Amino acid sequence: SDDEAVIAMVESNLQRETILPSEKAFAYKMKRDALNHQGVASPQLGEKLLTVEKIGAESGDSKNQVLRYIRLTYLIPELLTMVDENKIAFSPAVEISYLEHSEQLILLDAIELNDCTPSHAQSIRLKKLSQEGLLDQSAIYEIMSEEKPNQQEQIKLKRDDLRKYF
Repeated sequence: SDDEAVIAMVESNLQRETILPSEKAFAYKMKRDALNHQGVASPQLGEKLLTVEKIGAESGDSKNQVLRYIRLTYLIPELLTMVDENKIAFSPAVEISYLEHSEQLILLDAIELNDCTPSHAQSIRLKKLSQEGLLDQSAIYEIMSEEKPNQQEQIKLKRDDLRKYF
C-alpha cells in the first residue's frame, strides 16, 4: 500500500550517516502519519504502543524527542534552514515552532536585523507571550535586541598579574 511504501522509504532514509534535522523531522512526521493512517499498533505487555513510541524505539530516539523533531515541521522554511545550518539550536527551534506564521516572519526579520539568533530562554519567552496573545512586533524586536551573556565583552587577567597591584 502507499502507507507501507512511505514507511519503507522513511526507514531507509533514516539509515543514512548524516541526516539534517529537517529531513529527520519530515521523515518522522511522514512515518507517524502513515502508521496512524494504517491503524497499526504494536502490543507491548498487552498494551498498545503510541505511534511515536514505536518510531522512537525503532530509531533510538525517545518519544519526546520524536515529538520535538515533528514539531520542527511547523517552522517557516527560512528558520528551518537555519536549524539545518546550525545557526539556530535545536531546543530554541522547537520553542519557536509554536509561534504563529506571522510571528515567525517577524522573528526572522529581527534575527537578520540583530545578526543573532534567540537563546533557549528567549525562545521560551517568545512562545509564552505568543500563547498569551501578547507577542507583537515590538516585543519580538525588544527580546531579540537583548544582549546575551555569551555576547558580553569579557576581560581575563592572570592572577599573578593582578597580585602586582593588589
